[in-house]
Amino acid sequence: MTNAFEAATYGALPIGFGERAAVLVVDYQKGFTDPRCAMGKSPRVHAARDRTVELLAHARRCNVPVASCFTAYHSDRDVLRWKVGAVRDGFREGTLEAEMDDAIADPAYDYIFQKAGPSIFFQTPLTGFLTKHRIDTVLVTGCVTSGCVRASVIDAFSCGYRTIVVEDCCGDPGKEEHEANLKDVGRRYADIVTSADVLPYLEAQRGLNA
Repeated sequence: MTNAFEAATYGALPIGFGERAAVLVVDYQKGFTDPRCAMGKSPRVHAARDRTVELLAHARRCNVPVASCFTAYHSDRDVLRWKVGAVRDGFREGTLEAEMDDAIADPAYDYIFQKAGPSIFFQTPLTGFLTKHRIDTVLVTGCVTSGCVRASVIDAFSCGYRTIVVEDCCGDPGKEEHEANLKDVGRRYADIVTSADVLPYLEAQRGLNA
């Protein structure tokens, strides 16, 4: 039976892969991946992080650009008015929470930068990096799906990029929240794929960014 969204043509058109891709990594920092941190205890986020490590290794072998961000603030004066206590109180420059996950980050290869808002795009230098590499397609990974990943997907779409969400490389503490948000952005802004779907596309990118 066709539901109301399908009847209204939501999700009717695919996005598809473009000519040049970059992998975006949203907030795989220790605040979300290290069990010592208040928000770092989710097995679902840990599993998505581990799959992202494998995807990034393949992307780097194929010379595909990787851009990673982390959320942090200098002091109480510049922290945003989050309703999330652990972010508002603990995500400060120089703390464990603000450190990139060691398994994710490759400072010798990745473009790594700090952000303040939910989106990897909002008031960051990301678009300049993507323009330099003539990117038209972004492969979104990271955490959490229902928060900063969703915000990043919407901004990627709004900036005109072909937006592809790598479902198994995105993590959220809640299964329902993860699935519901992917379903929603998948019928509006982005294609939802698996890391297995992406590997042949990355392989085809070899040599484009030399």
